[in-house]
Amino acid sequence: MSWAQASDGIRIHYDTLGLRSAAPVLMIQGLGADKHLWDLQRFYFSTRYRVIAHDNRGAGKSDKPFGAYSLEQMADDAIAVLDAANIETAHIVGASMGGAISQYLTIKYPERVRSLSLVCTACRNHDWRRDLLRSWAEKATTEGMSAMTAEAARWVMGPRSLRRLWPAVSWMGPIATARASHGFNGQVQALLDVEEGMTELLSTISVPTAVIVGNQDILTPRGDSEELVDRIPTAELIVLSGAAHGLMIEHATTFNRVLGDFLGRAEKAWKAKSEPVVERPKLRSVRAAS
Repeated sequence: MSWAQASDGIRIHYDTLGLRSAAPVLMIQGLGADKHLWDLQRFYFSTRYRVIAHDNRGAGKSDKPFGAYSLEQMADDAIAVLDAANIETAHIVGASMGGAISQYLTIKYPERVRSLSLVCTACRNHDWRRDLLRSWAEKATTEGMSAMTAEAARWVMGPRSLRRLWPAVSWMGPIATARASHGFNGQVQALLDVEEGMTELLSTISVPTAVIVGNQDILTPRGDSEELVDRIPTAELIVLSGAAHGLMIEHATTFNRVLGDFLGRAEKAWKAKSEPVVERPKLRSVRAAS
């Protein structure tokens, strides 16, 4: 079991898989999630990369301080993980809230980033999404994390996938109940406190960037991804047809193929020390396998 220490003394739990000599990939998960939501990716990519995944503060085995967190603070936590693992640069993959953290990380620490993959995420919060996040935080506080997880599942998975995967989601109920609601609420506050001015800095990102979204995502719809592509000069948009917000679990085979293709190209560019070509972002539509 490995630990990194954040600048404020908080302990951040992380795991590594794969050969130490392989190219590093840091995977950052979303709201309330721990590193295990990357398991279908961690084990798959560990045959080619050194995969690092951590629990954000407030989740998993990491410390869960009371009070509000910030996305910049959690980006600093991720850098502390890289430092603890003796990794100078890495490919950064962030999903949902993890994608927002990854944007902060790449803007603040560009020298640490080989490439950026932004999955089912956004660079700003719409009013309806702020209201939804507040309602989740209230439900977690008043009814418990199990009730909140059941409510959020409808937003994370497509209808067909929810029916198919509901036994697993239901099984997670007792686990969700054991999670601390104050840690979840601290993460929610981090999302609610996002500074809109940060979106203007996305134009400074110069590493190869993949923006991946499911066309059935109702929590971070395609329009959010299109804005990211418009703002990041080196970004390409990849749309997975038939996938929703939980695309890395719902359609892991297709997602892994798409992400693997991008990481392969990005690592090749990194090794060649070539500058990414700034051009009109490309759009690819990929049909997700059932």
